[in-house]
Amino acid sequence: MTPTIPEPTVQDLQQLDYLSAFHYVVAAMAAVFGLFPVLHLVVGLTLLVAPDAMLADGNSHTAFPFPIRLFGLFFALIPGMMVLAAQTFAVTVAIAGRRLKAHSHYSYCLVMAAIACAFMPFGTVLGVFTLIVLSRPGVKTLFGVEQPCQF
Repeated sequence: MTPTIPEPTVQDLQQLDYLSAFHYVVAAMAAVFGLFPVLHLVVGLTLLVAPDAMLADGNSHTAFPFPIRLFGLFFALIPGMMVLAAQTFAVTVAIAGRRLKAHSHYSYCLVMAAIACAFMPFGTVLGVFTLIVLSRPGVKTLFGVEQPCQF
């Protein structure tokens, strides 16, 4: 007896299109919100390059017991990594949206949906709905994923 291959429904195709669009929306939101630490990055870079510009009374930065350039390094390094991580996440979510639309790279879409669940609240909602839709047999067929043997 040969197993029947489930066919994707119109609802499956429509929901994949919606999920693709919402991936773009969440990617744009992540990109915008990921730029918030840029102000701290600018202050840190200023402390690294021209520490005397940050002092209002005209004192030299050498008068402080704590090395101000070291403070500037941390003030630039941490926000820089945060911005880089947020922009990377935004790009990978947008790529997942594109691949959902093209019905390709099932594993990538599945992993990105799981990762998106960690970014509350919008990423969680998007990730859960994406995981639900991707777990349907008709959608797996659409992506070319073979079904396990059923006895």
